[in-house]
Amino acid sequence: MSAVPHFAYLAPIVMLVASNVFMTFAWYGHLKFPAVSLPLVVVLSWGIAFFEYWLAVPANRIGHEVYSAAQLKTIQEVITLLVFAVFSVAVLKEPLTWNHAVGFALIAGGAFFIFQGPL
Repeated sequence: MSAVPHFAYLAPIVMLVASNVFMTFAWYGHLKFPAVSLPLVVVLSWGIAFFEYWLAVPANRIGHEVYSAAQLKTIQEVITLLVFAVFSVAVLKEPLTWNHAVGFALIAGGAFFIFQGPL
């Protein structure tokens, strides 16, 4: 296996994890600061999201060499849930409960089928 295909499999995942960290802070980080005005929060979140796009767009471009668009979207959603779960507990101090675990498990089950070949 050459270095390019190996890169195309791994790089999008690493880049999507990083982009999701940015996006999670853009979308939910402001919840720690309810006194900050909404217009300011929107502008700051937009600025954070700018960096998220610099990771997500190339991740999808590189990843499309080896993954289908549906697979890339599924990878993105699973990463989003994982990053959000960590963020929710670590930053927002909100516990994850059994119903979150069941919901995430069902989504993971759906992801499994996306990566199966056509039936």
